[in-house]
Amino acid sequence: MTHIKFLEKVASLMQLNAEEQTYLSTPARIHTATINLSGEECPAFRIQYNDARGPTKGGIRFHPEVDEQEVTSLAFWMSLKTAVVDIPLGGAKGGIQVNPKKLSKEQLQELSRKYIRAFVDHIGVDKDIPAPDVYTTPEIMAWMLDEFETITGKTEPGMITGKPLTVGGSKLRGIATALGGVYVLQEALRKINLEGKRVIIEGFGNAGMTAAKLLAERGFTIVGVSDSTGGIYNGEGLNVEEIIKAKKATRSVKTYAEEHDAIEVTGNGILFEACDILVPAALADSITEENANKIKAKIILELANGPITAAADEILHQNNILVLPDILANAGGVTVSYFEWVQNRQGFYWEKDLIDSRLKKKMMDSFNQIWERFESNNYSFRENTYILSIERILIAAKLRGKI
Repeated sequence: MTHIKFLEKVASLMQLNAEEQTYLSTPARIHTATINLSGEECPAFRIQYNDARGPTKGGIRFHPEVDEQEVTSLAFWMSLKTAVVDIPLGGAKGGIQVNPKKLSKEQLQELSRKYIRAFVDHIGVDKDIPAPDVYTTPEIMAWMLDEFETITGKTEPGMITGKPLTVGGSKLRGIATALGGVYVLQEALRKINLEGKRVIIEGFGNAGMTAAKLLAERGFTIVGVSDSTGGIYNGEGLNVEEIIKAKKATRSVKTYAEEHDAIEVTGNGILFEACDILVPAALADSITEENANKIKAKIILELANGPITAAADEILHQNNILVLPDILANAGGVTVSYFEWVQNRQGFYWEKDLIDSRLKKKMMDSFNQIWERFESNNYSFRENTYILSIERILIAAKLRGKI
């Protein structure tokens, strides 16, 4: 598992003892179930990796390739993510091995409710707080909330986040992942001498599309984007609003090139076009040992989870490319989910500007705490990020007498 490889490396840097390494590499609790949907048996998982710093937190994904190993790795990343932005939560993840694209709305609701029935004893506002992830939505969170409250017989909106506003959701949650990443990127640019603002975004789903809009509004030039059908590139810049229109109309960014000046790029070729800033916002392991030397960007903002392999990360560091790692770069989502959880517990809801200012401060403070370390040692920015988050988890675990 990729997370174990990174953990082994950081454990060596931190000179962790065997007990500490075992603690960090072992999930606290693994819950599994099999959900029957229209005669099909769907494996389901809820893995609570670490709760030393608070109730566990993490999304639920519906995807045909979900398995226990993937969910365990993602739960580990969530543990580090909540620690690196210093919110009082641990890390978890959930999923169902299913192709949601083949399901009707009625079947999706049935599946969502059955997931809650399977794990109702293990989740809750003070235990484990799920959220949306791949192919899950605010509407699905509302179904899950309703099922949980129906079973438990009490109102508990804080048991799940990413909900629609009318059932206890938070303002700004829909753009929080991308917005948090933009704040981290802007803070990084203040620290380094980078004149160019040409951006390529790999992946044009919610996070990638939102990042494109936010960056364009702030004076960045989007020169390339891609989705699962391929990519488009123009070194002089693309019209983001027109790309969004094309994507929504045809489900492909490539159709933009039919009426606008852009070249089509096949496969993952968009990663290797000329730019100053690269934003991987698609799937894991996009940048590998085999292609890392082709990267022309000076900064990489990881909006996706795990888009760079361990071997590729070393190459990028040697090439003086600053990688802003996923556990910081895309932590805006879990940060505003935390804000939603706090608002649910208070029964008092914040205005958009207040949430925005608190998110910005949290992301900037987190970046600067890591940057201070980065400037004072020879470790990569990612390694410094991991070290800070692991230190926080271990301190909490030791204070609790877990190790």
